[in-house]
Amino acid sequence: MCATGAPMIAPSILSADFANLAAEAQAVGGPGADRADWLHVDVMDAHFVPNLTLGLPVVESLLKATDIPLDCHLMIENPQRWAPPYAEAGAHNVTFHAEATDDPLAVARDIRAAGAKAGLSIKPGTPLEPYLEIIRDFDTLLIMSVEPGFGGQKFMPEVLAKARAIRKVIDTEDLCLLVEIDGGINADTIEQAAEAGIDCFVAGSAVYGADDPGAAVAALRDQALAARTTRA
Repeated sequence: MCATGAPMIAPSILSADFANLAAEAQAVGGPGADRADWLHVDVMDAHFVPNLTLGLPVVESLLKATDIPLDCHLMIENPQRWAPPYAEAGAHNVTFHAEATDDPLAVARDIRAAGAKAGLSIKPGTPLEPYLEIIRDFDTLLIMSVEPGFGGQKFMPEVLAKARAIRKVIDTEDLCLLVEIDGGINADTIEQAAEAGIDCFVAGSAVYGADDPGAAVAALRDQALAARTTRA
C-alpha cells in the first residue's frame, strides 16, 4: 500500500446520516473523480474516548452496501481483542490507537493475519518518536489532527510537524507506509496537510455537509494534488 498516484480521500461516515448509511456510501461511490478512495468508519466504545458510535454489525452491513474499501478507525480499548474481527469481516484497513495497547506489534500481526492492512494511530499529544522503530511493521500511520472522540472539531496545525518528520523517514528509508490524517480536514486545511506530506485525508462534514458529496471528494482531491505538486 505504498503511496502512489493521486492523493486519497476517505469520507468519514461519522458525519453521514446514520439512518441512511447505504445511500451515503453510494453518494461517494460513483465513477471517476467523484469516487472516494476509502470509506472511513469511526468506531468508538465510550471508554477509550467519551463517545459511542457504531461497531462490527454496522461495518458488516456497510460491506454489503458498497465496494469502496472500508478504513476502520478503532478508537477503543483492548484492540488486541476487537481489531481482528474487523479484518475478518472484510475491512481493507484496520487502524487502532498506540495509546490503547502495550503491544502494538502483536495487534498489527493479528490484523494482517486476519486479512487486512494494519494501521497505527496517534493522538495529537502523543509523540511520534517512540514508534519510529516499529512503524515499518505497519501499512498506515494515522495522525490525529483533533482529539479523538467527536466530529466537527477544529484542525490542529501543530500536528503537521509529525507528518513532516515521518515523510522524511519514509523518503530516506524508502518505506512503504501510507500517512493518513483525521480531524478538521476541509477546503481550508487540506492544502497545508498535503504540503506536509500526507497521502490520505479523512474528511467528514466537508464531504457529507456538501450538497454533492461526490463533487466534494473530487474538489478536495484536486486541492491536495495541487499542494503536493507545489511541495514536490
